[in-house]
This record gives sequence, C-alpha cells and structure tokens, in this order.
Amino acid sequence: MQKTRTPHVVVVMGVAGTGKTTIGPLLAARLGVPYAEADDFHPPANIHKMTAGTPLTDDDRRPWLDAIGEWAHGRAGLGGVVSCSALKRSYRDRLRAAAPDVVFVHLTGDRALIEDRMAHRQGHFMPTALLDSQFATLQPLEADEAGVAVDVSGTPEEITARAVAALGGLGSPDGPEAHSTAPSQ
Repeated sequence: MQKTRTPHVVVVMGVAGTGKTTIGPLLAARLGVPYAEADDFHPPANIHKMTAGTPLTDDDRRPWLDAIGEWAHGRAGLGGVVSCSALKRSYRDRLRAAAPDVVFVHLTGDRALIEDRMAHRQGHFMPTALLDSQFATLQPLEADEAGVAVDVSGTPEEITARAVAALGGLGSPDGPEAHSTAPSQ
C-alpha cells in the first residue's frame, strides 16, 4: 500500500459510531503522519458525563477543543490526523482559530448503520442513547470549509481509500474546498 504524504492536519469528524477511531489511524498510516485520538484530550469530568449518558455542553467542550487545536497547531506544516466529532461549525471554527490550515474528513452515513455499529462496539464510553443528540447537534461542513464528506458504508479499508482520494481532490490550500464522495459501486 502506497503512503501519501500530506502537510495538512486532517480532522476526522462525524457523529459517534461513524468510525472516527477506526478510520483515523488507517488514514494517518496511509498519509504517513501521526494520529491523535480526540477522546484522549477530554478532561475526566467530560468522560464521566458522557459515561453517565449526559451530553456535553459547549462550555464542557471548549477546553477539549482548545487542546485538540493546540495539537493541530503544533503539527502545522508537518501533517497529522486527529479524530474529533467537530459536530458544530463553531467547534470547527475554534479548531481553525488555533490551526488555520486544518482540513476535515466528515464521515457520514445512514443512522441505522451507525446505530448498529455503536451497539456492537466494546470498550467505548459513548452509549447509543446519545446518538439522537449527536445527530441533532450535527452541522455538516459548509461550502467555505476545507474538507470532504466520505460515506461510511463498506469496510474500513474502503472508507479510508475514499477519504484519501477525496483529500487528494482538495489540492493545495488554495484549491477547491469541499467535495462529497459517495461509496464506490
């Protein structure tokens, strides 16, 4: 498998259960850059709330987003991949304020598929009961945001290949900013 180098920091975003923690490391390996798991940036109070089934507030998320933004800033020009739900435009704006050249890979998919995947995963603190709040909060990438949407149907390798291809379509930071990718038929 050929590695592709990127100077970008890529934020793999989407609702819980879309595969951010699966696709993120695969994408980082394909791009030849380090991977960071956004859940590792959460303070213990946030993890406790989510484990209890309580959605986080914007105030809860600020220090978390700032920590991710600081990591992304430190990787500017070097590249990296970090998974982060980044559900709201304001969250993505906060990340871009710290690291202006980040690009987003928005993992998208059918709610039933995502719920099924969540129900079968082990060792994660996000219960399926919070999926409705995640979808209610989600604000998809807008045309002026550097990033791509990638469908999560198929295997992790297929999803990663679609993400790499879509990111390749972004070109330089001055190139096209938003593309949507559908699953290969």
